[in-house]
Amino acid sequence: MILFVMGVCGSGKSTIGQSLAKELKYPFFDGDDFHPQANIDKMCKGQPLNDDDRQGWLQALNQKAKEVKEGVFACSALKESYRQILFEGIPWGQLVYLNGSFELIDSRMKARKDHFMPPGLLTSQFQTLEEPEYGLNISIDQEPEKIVEEIMENLSPGNQEFGLIGLGVMGKSLARNLAGKGFKLALYNRFVKNSEEQVAEKFIEEFDELNDCKGFEDLGAFVNSLSTPRKIFLMVNAGKVTDLVIEELKPLLDKGDIIIDGGNSHFADTQRRMEDLKANGLHFIGTGVSGGEEGALKGPSIMPGGDKEAYQKIAPYLEAIAARDAQGNGCCTYIGKGGSGHFVKMVHNGIEYAEMQLLAEVYALLRYVNGLSPEQISAELQSWETNGLSSYLLEITHKLLLKKEGEAYLVDLILDKAGNKGTGSWTTISMAELGIPATMISSALFARYISSFKQKRERYQKQFDLSKTKQNQVSTNDLRNAYQLARLVNHQQGFELINEASKQYQWELNLPELARIWTNGCIIRSELMEELIGRLKSGTDFLLTLEKEELAIKLEALKAITIAGIQTGVSLPTHLSAMDYLNALLFDYPTANIIQAQRDFFGAHTYKRVDDPEGPSHHTVWE
Repeated sequence: MILFVMGVCGSGKSTIGQSLAKELKYPFFDGDDFHPQANIDKMCKGQPLNDDDRQGWLQALNQKAKEVKEGVFACSALKESYRQILFEGIPWGQLVYLNGSFELIDSRMKARKDHFMPPGLLTSQFQTLEEPEYGLNISIDQEPEKIVEEIMENLSPGNQEFGLIGLGVMGKSLARNLAGKGFKLALYNRFVKNSEEQVAEKFIEEFDELNDCKGFEDLGAFVNSLSTPRKIFLMVNAGKVTDLVIEELKPLLDKGDIIIDGGNSHFADTQRRMEDLKANGLHFIGTGVSGGEEGALKGPSIMPGGDKEAYQKIAPYLEAIAARDAQGNGCCTYIGKGGSGHFVKMVHNGIEYAEMQLLAEVYALLRYVNGLSPEQISAELQSWETNGLSSYLLEITHKLLLKKEGEAYLVDLILDKAGNKGTGSWTTISMAELGIPATMISSALFARYISSFKQKRERYQKQFDLSKTKQNQVSTNDLRNAYQLARLVNHQQGFELINEASKQYQWELNLPELARIWTNGCIIRSELMEELIGRLKSGTDFLLTLEKEELAIKLEALKAITIAGIQTGVSLPTHLSAMDYLNALLFDYPTANIIQAQRDFFGAHTYKRVDDPEGPSHHTVWE
């Protein structure tokens, strides 16, 4: 533990700090000893230090704290920004604020001798002071012995630095990842008689990296085991379960503690929880986590949103366990305010829906039109990885096609009835609310919906028994070009949705940085995503970065394979959606004029004129 004892000059930081160090058997460090001579000279002249003066001083204290790992530091970290520098990279640090009135401290200052700070600077210190909302707030209007006693009684009884609630598949993988980075964890899983008993304790016994972890099934004991400000990662089911766990935690926590929700929560719920907990002095960080079980263990892509100052306190943990990008930086970044972290994770999943459906349609054309076996399709898809189409989803698809059960390919034994967990529908609702045509995501979602009507589809196929139209084999070159263009459309639509949300919700999202953390760890990581980091610096119109000839070739390819799908009856919802979106963008065949005329005819909704598009609205008496 690093203990920072802070307060204005004269509050007794050094006296109290030395006594605490003796009690804790820790070394003591006086912050004044770390001031450069220039700062001391300035204060001796009665001149207050500015932020630039303090920068190097605070960084020197921070560096020393990182080196010793255990110690008591006395320093007047009066502003929150100063404390952020002190605590940077030291999640095991705790804060004690010595609180006293101006009159009391002024009388003490005047009684001091041989100190370089004149009493007259006390006024400027009180003007600068920003009282912390976390840590221990201790009144100095008592004897030093009593102050030390109160601090020792109220210091967090435990020194587990990070807590995790919920030991399902993802929770266990994240716990192992965190512990493997050297963090001391407190792990909690609920107690259910004859079903979930001693889950955390048994889990800890299973893996060597968890030796320094503590397991709990009593929530109060779990909370008390954590150092302050407490940092608690929730890995429980989204929705009502998350709310129930938060309600149980609230009375057990102190001001400044931080709850991190790593589930797939709806961003509006995240915003609501954030505002509710803020009223209790608690911080809430809505965090998207992508990468599945393997990513959680080896390095996921992490998307935290909420209060930035609170994020800085948990950043060392999240950034340590995140995947690494091509430059070795963590695939974790502060996303933005409010529910932005869960929003971008939601859209990530929407893009993922369309990416998966595109590959399923590629498979369908190669299998049912070209007549290839799963093994032959796998070889074809594997060849695409060297043609600029490398992605995690492409990789797992060509691998899964080779899996057999006996003599049968496993894909032929899997019922074609797709499930979903809600993020695709949330994305579709958001695009409607924000007015962004992310049509490929909604098409992929509805493809899953129609797949769930398996019995109905079988009934229709049996009743009508339509003969299958023969079709010449589709060109694999056309198929590759069509797939590549459709993927670009999907990513453009997804980032346009995120960009519009950023504007409407005033989140100020950094889209290139978002693309960067999606280059590894997450399900939609790909070579294309790496390219989009640069393209996003110029906006979300990725299609405009294509040369005219390249676009024309890929467009003809997309047209050819969608025609093949229509002629043979192979459903290609996402490729068709991409084709329709491109038709609307690239060709001038107006239809909305008919819509506006209809609206004006039956509802007098008015319309704009071609010869005066920015002018007044018009209404016509049609009959």
